[in-house]
Amino acid sequence: MKFNWEGVMPAVTTKFTSDDKLDLEMFTVNINAQVEAGVHGIVLGGSLGEASTLTQDEKNQLTRETVNIVKGKIPVIMTIAEQATSVAIQAAQDAKENGASGLMILPPMRYKSTDIETVTFFKEIAKSTDLPIMIYNNPVDYKIEVTVAMFAELMELENIEAVKESTRDIINIGRLRNRFGNNLKILTGVDPLALESLLIGADGWVAGLVCAFPEETVAIYELAKAGYAKEATKIYRWFLPLLELDISPQLVQNIKLAEVATGIGTENVRAPRLPLVGEERERVLLVISEAMKNRPKLPDYKNLNAVPTA
Repeated sequence: MKFNWEGVMPAVTTKFTSDDKLDLEMFTVNINAQVEAGVHGIVLGGSLGEASTLTQDEKNQLTRETVNIVKGKIPVIMTIAEQATSVAIQAAQDAKENGASGLMILPPMRYKSTDIETVTFFKEIAKSTDLPIMIYNNPVDYKIEVTVAMFAELMELENIEAVKESTRDIINIGRLRNRFGNNLKILTGVDPLALESLLIGADGWVAGLVCAFPEETVAIYELAKAGYAKEATKIYRWFLPLLELDISPQLVQNIKLAEVATGIGTENVRAPRLPLVGEERERVLLVISEAMKNRPKLPDYKNLNAVPTA
């Protein structure tokens, strides 16, 4: 499927049963809720998806299941997060065979590669496939920054088309836009900076709390892009305490608790992760409870007329 790197793309959680198998029944419930809300793509196998604990067979199964669920309505993007270039290339080939429409690629895992090693890693994977690629730029968590100069090299390859911008330096959106114009699609990857990023020109949002609140997330995006900044901001301010649950080492547990509250997920995580306990659990549950009590009434965000510009 040919698609544009635009809109809301949930980095979905992986659902597990109580005996640590893939919970495809609840996974289907969640994906259907995302599609119904109007998301523009699904991103599988990211850090929120507990990818480091999944086998390649499980990743393949999740890709096939998602492709089957969405039935061509929206693209399915598989994440490539590997230590060895050869393994990453094989994972990219598997993703295509299983029906993925695109790839999100992280820098080498565990090894802090140099700039030239990072660029070479991305290029070798990109050369091995014709799938469109989004580079995940998250130096906060992965300690490797993909700079503007590095993107200039990467974009010599036509299928490197987008960036998931998670530096948390919102100025970087302007730097990338000034250097590459619309040739590089920019999707914000930091939930508590999402509206700001969209209003200054990001094309989309690879989101986390969307896993529990798909309609609110898509509403913010559609309102912002149609020129209704005030209306988007009102929902965003309600959402912000929840969105901050995404920038935590326990983001998986946090978001899964939120999915339980909205009825489209379970709390089950895969070891070494464990469910939240004690004061931190109570804090997160309070944030979720307050949000649920004050959940906003949404406008008809699927049928907006753009605000005329001068």
